[in-house]
Amino acid sequence: MNALTLVFVSLCIFAIAYRFYGLFIANKVLELKSERATPAVSMPDGHDYVKTNKYVLFGHHFAAIAAAGPLLGPVLAAQFGYLPGAIWIIVGCVLAGAVHDMVVLFASVRHKGHSLAKIAESEIGKTAGTVASFAFLFILILTLAGLSIAVVNAMFESAWGTFTVFATLPIAFLMGIWLHVLRPGDVKGASIMGVALLAGAILVGPYVAASPTWAPIFTLTKKQISIFIPIYGFVASVLPVWMILCPRDYLSTYLKIGTIAMLIIGIFIVRPDFQMAALTPFIYGGGPIIPGPVYPFVMITIACGALSGFHAIIGSGTTPKMIGNERDVLFIGYGAMLVEGVVAIMALVSACVLVPADYFAINAAPAVYAKLGMVPVNLPDLAAQVQEKIQGRPGGAVSLAVGMAYIFSSIPFMKGLMSYWYHFAIMFEAVFILTAVDTGTRVGRFFLQEMVGKVFPKFLEKRWMPGIIITSFLFTGAWGYLVYTGDITTIWPLFGMSNQLLASCALIIGTIMLIRMGKLKYVWMTAVPGIIMAVTTLYAGYLNITLNYLPKQNYLLAILSVIVMVLVIIIFIAAAKRCFDLLQITIPVKDRYGDLVLEVVEE
Repeated sequence: MNALTLVFVSLCIFAIAYRFYGLFIANKVLELKSERATPAVSMPDGHDYVKTNKYVLFGHHFAAIAAAGPLLGPVLAAQFGYLPGAIWIIVGCVLAGAVHDMVVLFASVRHKGHSLAKIAESEIGKTAGTVASFAFLFILILTLAGLSIAVVNAMFESAWGTFTVFATLPIAFLMGIWLHVLRPGDVKGASIMGVALLAGAILVGPYVAASPTWAPIFTLTKKQISIFIPIYGFVASVLPVWMILCPRDYLSTYLKIGTIAMLIIGIFIVRPDFQMAALTPFIYGGGPIIPGPVYPFVMITIACGALSGFHAIIGSGTTPKMIGNERDVLFIGYGAMLVEGVVAIMALVSACVLVPADYFAINAAPAVYAKLGMVPVNLPDLAAQVQEKIQGRPGGAVSLAVGMAYIFSSIPFMKGLMSYWYHFAIMFEAVFILTAVDTGTRVGRFFLQEMVGKVFPKFLEKRWMPGIIITSFLFTGAWGYLVYTGDITTIWPLFGMSNQLLASCALIIGTIMLIRMGKLKYVWMTAVPGIIMAVTTLYAGYLNITLNYLPKQNYLLAILSVIVMVLVIIIFIAAAKRCFDLLQITIPVKDRYGDLVLEVVEE
């Protein structure tokens, strides 16, 4: 099959889904209203609650949600062939992921920008809210550790990539000062300045890498980067959202969307064929990268590319505190997830255009690859062209960079630039992932402030700096420790399962909210994907424990898996009870906005 066919079909389906399904949810199900004041308008504080231009906010939201999942997940899932991953990305993104993101963002906007745990407390009950607080905080720590480890693997010993990533920090600071101090609201001027400076940093990168003076400064080890990333997360969490986090995410969106757009154009020009089969023998399990069968492992492996619980944390974290018009929930919530689906398709294509023997040589550990009986075909030549050792580099980042570089360098006027494009792709991946780390850390600080504030009310004051610093330090230290001591083979499987469990939990919370709002005839839109993913992910968790962790005597991860599963099951049980209670109500009441609902809850 030609890769161009899959790309074209995917783009058409995503466009149709936004035009019809997304609008249907916005107008009929959620009934978005521009006249209802959002939290950014009704309770601005200049620190977290800041009304933001919808295009800037789209850039921030997309940059925050589009992390390692849509880049690395589809690459690893290519072990099963291109067909299972392609089907799940398209179907999952349209019917589950985009619906999930839109409903969660809507729920948080209607609940004063509160976290998903706080929403669970209002919609389901205090028990569910308390359990959800611990479950979501625990899952977020695992998620940020997994994302950060992916950044470490992409950036270490790469002076060009590290320099460019570091350069985005002062550039973002300048954009923030420009937008909020020098020329308030001048998005066009800030964008031109930011893109120009970013382009300059990318062009200067190769010279930095070749300089005997500068190269050692930016050629960092894994441990050094493992220390830098948590420090950056702490700083981004403490400073006002407009100063670094939002402009940096907006800036990196130009790089992200621009690179994906170039990749689409490259595929249209090169029209590469898939070298990977539609289905491989590993769909039954026993693969060198993913130990289990295609179902359910393709779903928890692809993760963010089709459905992501991490998005629920962002959608009830920074974004709802910055949205200025409730109607923008469609554009930002549903639209950003569809763009992420495009990213996932591009990642899958980049992996599947490689010869299978080369793909497995990169992504499987050398000892495991030796048992497959395969012989690399183009790998020695590819390694020579990119000027790096690429065999035996598990995790998906290297094979994705090789695939992207292969497509770009196959364009007639770009031949001979394989090394340039490979290192550009490594930098692109690092920037892609790091923008989710800073936002996730800020949301984790919100979670801790809410939890600690129940015991020490002073922590609930959003602008009390000691509370901000203490909670940021505690949260960053927790996931930073896992990054410093762990690796992607130990963290990623647990992250994948936890991430999908959180997504199913968010869909169920959204279902309860729709029932309370009197939208019973529409609850299938969230209940069906929520229940399917709950069953699927719990089954995947069981298989992961029995097939992966216990045979390897990795008892700690097995225990952590069980804890996550039990916490989420408790939330499901509480949601079922709440659903039963709501269905007993026959007479609706009006909320303070005049809408008929089954019950009024505290927002």
